[in-house]
Amino acid sequence: MSRDVSVQSDISKMRTQPDGSFNRPASSFRNFIQPGGQFPPEKDRYHLYVSYACPWASRTLIVRKLKGLEDFIPFTVVSPHMGAHGWPFASVDQFPGADVDPLYQSEHVKDLYLRADSKYSGRFTVPVLWDKKQHTIVNNESSEIIRMFNSAFNNLIPKDKAVLDFYPEDLRKEIDDVNEWVYDAINNGVYKSGFATTFPAYRAAVVPLFDALDRIEAMLKEKTYLIGDRLTEADIRLYVTIIRFDPVYVSHFKCNLRTIRGGYPNIHLWLRRLYWQNDAFQSTTDFEHIKTHYFWSHTSINPHRIVPIGPVPHIEPLNAE
Repeated sequence: MSRDVSVQSDISKMRTQPDGSFNRPASSFRNFIQPGGQFPPEKDRYHLYVSYACPWASRTLIVRKLKGLEDFIPFTVVSPHMGAHGWPFASVDQFPGADVDPLYQSEHVKDLYLRADSKYSGRFTVPVLWDKKQHTIVNNESSEIIRMFNSAFNNLIPKDKAVLDFYPEDLRKEIDDVNEWVYDAINNGVYKSGFATTFPAYRAAVVPLFDALDRIEAMLKEKTYLIGDRLTEADIRLYVTIIRFDPVYVSHFKCNLRTIRGGYPNIHLWLRRLYWQNDAFQSTTDFEHIKTHYFWSHTSINPHRIVPIGPVPHIEPLNAE
């Protein structure tokens, strides 16, 4: 008899803290791809499972594209309809752009986790970086996966891609400092606002969120990138939240003090430059997957599962005033 894992897969069974606040659990699989290790860098040894809807998973797709790892690490996209069994593959939930699991014909992402560890007790999240040789999960923490993609395959890829470094030594302290408060107040702040079940918990999240956006707005004054004069992982980690802000977080998560397009001209320009001028950002952004996932899956917030039409457009053109 299989054990009941619904508390791990069904987001409707997620519990907040006694004060109504949302705490995100830490990722569980934290191994690294590195020469001489258990998981050495090899072409087509690893497989990436993602959702276009998930901001954490989208980070990995962006860096994979930037570093030219398309032939090294294939990926599979799940359906945005995250229901009682978690993220489904197209074999059980057909949705434009979703795939079947090419390795094991799994029905849900949870099947991969239980294949890797039958006693696994955490959430069944994406991204999942999978080792096809050992049939297990290497890592499910996006911040670590993007670091691996940034450097672990450098000796195997063309020089023009190997020299690209989105976590350069001379900027690491500044990147780490920015990442820390951006994650807490913005990346996770939208979730803390949206999943709060009391007004004090909501206010305690949404006010710092907009304080942090004010801080980012000031940082981007007359600048193209957040840190230095180059694209870094700080931009990538922020982008995945900001691109979802107006289409989803403003209404769905009640992050409505201001919109990006209406209240933050510097952030808005930074966002449009990344989307319209760099295919690694635009090609990994799917607004239908994004909107469908949030508005369909979070029935505690949106019980009728109506997916809004707007905003129109989802992202404004680069030359918008």
